Amino acid sequence: MSETSPKLRAELDGVPTYKPGRPAAADGPVAYKLSSNENPYPPLPGVMERVIAAAQGFNRYPDMACTGLMNELADRFGVPVTHLATGTGSVGVAQQLLQSTSGPGDEVVYAWRSFEAYPIITRISGATPVQVPLTPGEVHDLDAMADAVTDRTRLIFVCNPNNPTGTVVRRAELERFLDRVPSDVLVVLDEAYREFIRDPRVPDGVEIYRERPNVAVLRTFSKAYGLAGLRVGFAIAHEPVAAALRKTAVPFGVSQLAQDAAVASLRAEDELLGRVGALVGERARVYEGLVKQGWTVPETQANFVWLRLGERTADFAAVCERAGVVVRPFAGEGVRITIGETEANDLLLHTAEAFLKEI
Repeated sequence: MSETSPKLRAELDGVPTYKPGRPAAADGPVAYKLSSNENPYPPLPGVMERVIAAAQGFNRYPDMACTGLMNELADRFGVPVTHLATGTGSVGVAQQLLQSTSGPGDEVVYAWRSFEAYPIITRISGATPVQVPLTPGEVHDLDAMADAVTDRTRLIFVCNPNNPTGTVVRRAELERFLDRVPSDVLVVLDEAYREFIRDPRVPDGVEIYRERPNVAVLRTFSKAYGLAGLRVGFAIAHEPVAAALRKTAVPFGVSQLAQDAAVASLRAEDELLGRVGALVGERARVYEGLVKQGWTVPETQANFVWLRLGERTADFAAVCERAGVVVRPFAGEGVRITIGETEANDLLLHTAEAFLKEI
């Protein structure tokens, strides 16, 4: 009997595995995890009770149509239920978008560096990634992205705010860009960090979608809402796109626990806004502290800051870990640091200052 391996798709040969932020060590000196863009607060009021109640029935399949959540989202955003689709976090919905639009021979355009999953899910779909470098200010180069569109382009990601740099695309430049994109190319406004934006010049993607049939908006409950472990995100898109997303969704992918927690979170918006406001205040403190120390930090509208460190990236990450905070290094480029508890942010600022003095 020959010992040949099963044949796998050649497209997977160059696909890297997604790398999550490292957790804080349970028994070591590390006390704070600032390596994943998580919310440091516990679940919002009423959420835990809903999850516990839902857990009584997890011997049953969840509502595959996510009826309660879809209705809640339709009311919250003033959109038809037929314009909504859910998935396992916004990255799950992003993968559904690729499955719905792109395959071998097609191209997907996005800025780089941007969300680490974009090249992975693009290659998994069989499509070709087209990475357009950020500007020197770490912002999407929308003119260059528009220039990169060809007759093979099927989808464009615009991450706003951008992960990992935290920078934003403002209304005038986004509208100008969208005017240049052919109407048969889907533009995805990935707004995972929308709730943290305080710049009034940054448009709400839902407003843009209402006027443009080729625009879809991604949102998630993983960041501001603090449901990262339950994996629930959604898209708002015009009916043909939303219908395709529902077709490509993994059946029963969003658990009943996640659905009920998301509904309860939407109903606790006052508390949510208070928590987000506190994180935005801490973001400003960390940003201003780093700038005062002498760091070059892009202005961020997300729940993290970005330090471009180049070859010093690994050294900085190691120093932080020894000090008690884990950050997210991107080898040879820089580190992304999530805004966490006040104590974690204090420790990060102290460590960053000491690092600068030693180089």
